[in-house]
Amino acid sequence: MTNTEIRKLPKKTIIIIGILILAGIAVFTILKTLKQDKMTEILATLGHSNIGKIEVINKLSVEDKETRYKSKVYKVKFYDEDMNKTCIGFIHMGRYNKNTKDFDCK
Repeated sequence: MTNTEIRKLPKKTIIIIGILILAGIAVFTILKTLKQDKMTEILATLGHSNIGKIEVINKLSVEDKETRYKSKVYKVKFYDEDMNKTCIGFIHMGRYNKNTKDFDCK
């Protein structure tokens, strides 16, 4: 017959864990919002100024084989209110802030 003792966590520890969880959620939300705002700016320069429901699906780091230059490719989904279509595609952020797009709007 084993008699196991269960001890409660101290209130101080529970409060610290709760604060850490809230801080993690806040940081995640802020980073997601900043990434969406950045993509909204870039899309405005590429000709899609009136957009809504933007979602950054993925971010990839790519490297050009010839020049060995590293750049980023974002996969983005958004609703273009001018065309009344949902677009999904890629934004390639190249050298010297040169951005290119490849979208499929339906």
